[in-house]
Amino acid sequence: MRKFVAFGALAIVSSLPFVVMTACKSKEGARFEYEIAAEYFAEEGRLEGDMKVTIPNNTEGVIEEIPFALYANAFREGADPEPVSELFYSACYYDGISYGGMEIQEVTGGKSWSVGGDGSVLSVSLNKPLYPDESVTLSVRYCLTLPKANHRLGIGEHCVNLSYFYPLLFAEKESGFYEYRPARYGEAFVLGSADFKVTLTVPDGMGVAGGGKIQATSENGKTVCTCEAENVRDAAFVLGNFSSVSQELNGVQIDYYYFADEAPEDTLKAACDAVATYSELFSDYPYPRYALAETDLFLSGMEYSGFTALSSLLRREERAAVVAHETAHQWWYSLVGSNQAECAWQDEGLAEYSVALFFESRPEYGDYREFVNTSESAYRNYYSVQSQLSGEVDTKMSRPLSDYSGDYEYRILAYDKGVVLFDRLRETMGNRRFFSALKSYVEQYAGKVATEYDLISCFSSEEALVLSFTEGRCVI
Repeated sequence: MRKFVAFGALAIVSSLPFVVMTACKSKEGARFEYEIAAEYFAEEGRLEGDMKVTIPNNTEGVIEEIPFALYANAFREGADPEPVSELFYSACYYDGISYGGMEIQEVTGGKSWSVGGDGSVLSVSLNKPLYPDESVTLSVRYCLTLPKANHRLGIGEHCVNLSYFYPLLFAEKESGFYEYRPARYGEAFVLGSADFKVTLTVPDGMGVAGGGKIQATSENGKTVCTCEAENVRDAAFVLGNFSSVSQELNGVQIDYYYFADEAPEDTLKAACDAVATYSELFSDYPYPRYALAETDLFLSGMEYSGFTALSSLLRREERAAVVAHETAHQWWYSLVGSNQAECAWQDEGLAEYSVALFFESRPEYGDYREFVNTSESAYRNYYSVQSQLSGEVDTKMSRPLSDYSGDYEYRILAYDKGVVLFDRLRETMGNRRFFSALKSYVEQYAGKVATEYDLISCFSSEEALVLSFTEGRCVI
């Protein structure tokens, strides 16, 4: 290993994804197309961006208005809900509570625009109705002020996290768009598949880690990074000064960028083993490259397409499980999308259960049964305590993020109960049918936003069992 400024992986295979789609994909190639040019000004803690986005109408209706999520405005003073609960204030705000936000300066290509939803949504009215199979191109100029926060978007103590640093298109559905406001926990945005071309300019000497194909050049005392990625859900970066370790695995380049990890080779190995395990169990890894970066996060980790951010606060013994969970999101989020705002268990429960499968396949990292039992015990303890406090407990898993009472309930029902659900399904169906159902889920819904019922239908013979869990009718 050597100390250096990282610019993603410079030795990468040139072509980006591919997954074989089934007949369920109705409009192949009809993806959003983002072109973003942004510059980060470190001294001011701000980013200025110009975004051009092409939106095809893949719905069955006529579109007259396009909504974008302005995630950064969750950090505005007075925002409701706040982007982090009081429980995690001290871990997130290392220098006192800090605010940020996104100012929309200009929108072209539409008739008019406005920012509503308490600043969380940019709505653009089109010049004329957009009919199915037609597309429209809009341009947005904006300025982003970053909070001082160890958060997915913010200036951390050592690194800068840039996720959702641009106006986000909500995913399309049969009629219109999925549209949600930010939540205090979980991911409230439902994102469609898109192609990205990002040019990110940063101060000279600052490294850029992220997914996709990244190349860097020096221009006028600044570093200019270009990133391209196809058929992904998002674009995200971590800025900082890193060391790096890399490995190629069956044609996939896996890069890990770090600044404090005392055992980086172990973290890289866990990532490689997770990719290998899930590629065998679910489907081939969908991209030519997978990158991970250690950064400042009060959360343990955060998933993006082809990229994972890991908290520098993780203990060595925690890293493998977190790496396995976030890597699983390359399948259960990036490849197969879902409505995380309404059914968080659909991707979080699957990702957490995937950790158990990882342990089963690679027992040097952990024990399958112990992991499942720990999740079940956590759920039982929650149920017991809540029963004593209120006399009755709502254990529905199918619920919007706003319906959770707090981080604890969210964790128990979306993650731990999800683990128990998939373990019970496997016991009931047997290995062959269970894993066949998971593979069918990937084959049918890769590149799409799968509904809760889409997942349940893949386990059609056990639909009653799944519904008893998700609707809160069973007591474990």
